[in-house]
Amino acid sequence: MKIRAGIIGGAGYTGGEMLRLLINHPDVDIAFVHSNSNGGNLISDVHTDLLGDTELRFTEELSQDIDVLFLCVGHGTAKTFLKENPVAAGIKIIDLSQDFRLAEAAESKWVYGLPELNRERIKSADFVANPGCFATCIQLALLPLAAKGLIKNEVHINGTTGSTGAGQSLSATSHFSWRNNNLSIYKAFDHQHLHEIGQSLVQLDNGFDAVLNFIPQRGDFTRGILAAVYLDSDLTAEEANDIYEAYYASHPFTHLSKNNIDLKQVVNTSKGLVHVEKHGNKLLIISIIDNLLKGASGQAVQNMNLMFGLDERQGLRLKASAF
Repeated sequence: MKIRAGIIGGAGYTGGEMLRLLINHPDVDIAFVHSNSNGGNLISDVHTDLLGDTELRFTEELSQDIDVLFLCVGHGTAKTFLKENPVAAGIKIIDLSQDFRLAEAAESKWVYGLPELNRERIKSADFVANPGCFATCIQLALLPLAAKGLIKNEVHINGTTGSTGAGQSLSATSHFSWRNNNLSIYKAFDHQHLHEIGQSLVQLDNGFDAVLNFIPQRGDFTRGILAAVYLDSDLTAEEANDIYEAYYASHPFTHLSKNNIDLKQVVNTSKGLVHVEKHGNKLLIISIIDNLLKGASGQAVQNMNLMFGLDERQGLRLKASAF
């Protein structure tokens, strides 16, 4: 019996990635793909790389005859959608917006869906709040240290993201003519993902109260995130590598690299790669992910697999994107 999935917001970047993954997932049938602006249109008219892969059309209608609902919608929209469209009991929900990530907004029923942090809780969850892309990348750099109570000093983070991180709607800073051959900083020290990162670090280390200094950058590439994280540490390089290796040994999508890493190693995959170096008293951790896969839709499918008792790698072993 296959899992019947519904997708809300199927015309955007994360919706497109969700479609590319679920069309090829051996245990899933896509029941419907909802879009307010594309109702009746072929999915392949919007996601043109899917021509020949599916004859599905977008719909403006909703069905309760599903097992899981993916909310691939903008921030603030998911909570409104669920209020206006109550979902039947027994249907699992995975939200890719930020609406339910923070404990104060999630009520008690939503589980924060970072498998490297909450795998066991995700397995028994009915409602999962998928993490943010920057938050995923930065947490992969810091979770092993937090689990050992080893973040005692302020943390410095420089992170660069591709243009798809801004979503499909055009803005002054997402046009090709502005973004190409350009680099800029935004939301310095005040990025919204800092709250969920801090929440996760406290979950692992009750005494965590270090300052997170985060400088986000807009890169002139399409997809991917690279975060360079450093802090004062008494660990040797060997001790640090042993801690990271042990923490991620049971997590199939996150890997420690002994060599320096670059974005092309993870683009179009659901992998996260981490590299650790020691420079004097500074510990440097480099973390990379694809923002649309491990940072969004790939992680949502990984969560779905866990929620339904499947191998968490199911349907995620191949590169899945069109760009």
